Amino acid sequence: MTQTLAEHYIEDALDVLRSLKRLADKAIAQVSDEEFFRTIDAESNSIALIMKHMAGNMRSRWTDFLTTDGEKPDRHRDSEFVVEGEDRRAIEEHWERGWRTVFDAIEPLKGEDLMREVTIRREPHTVVEAINRQISHYGQHTGQIVFLAKHLKSADWKTLSIARGHSEDFNKKMDDEQAKA
Repeated sequence: MTQTLAEHYIEDALDVLRSLKRLADKAIAQVSDEEFFRTIDAESNSIALIMKHMAGNMRSRWTDFLTTDGEKPDRHRDSEFVVEGEDRRAIEEHWERGWRTVFDAIEPLKGEDLMREVTIRREPHTVVEAINRQISHYGQHTGQIVFLAKHLKSADWKTLSIARGHSEDFNKKMDDEQAKA
């Protein structure tokens, strides 16, 4: 059966979101509890705060996604940038619930839903625009998480992509795998 453009878009959006989550999770797994909460300067956020903010955003944007404004009246965004007695486990649980909310909202979408109008902060968006907005937002914050983790781990960092100086090895491996296929 041939996949429609709409089905392809939904599948690809989910793949990109899952990839962002995996990347962030792999970076987060490398840091200690102390590093998890560390800021690199007075104006920076820790990994914990970025995760808390993303989770709050996810709950707000994706709960009742098709029927209510993506900025829920009970969201207190400023509190997402303060750790108030929360430990790593609590923040990681909030993070997992946030991602589950994202996937639970997008997975059941059908092609006919993509041009529906939803609102975020009272501004109209098509479903496609709303999804793309959040992919961009989560991509920015995933990059921050990876940067912070890499900075904090320094020489102990385990690369999440192609190791420095090994691009040609990677390309050869890909060529070899394609030749076998």
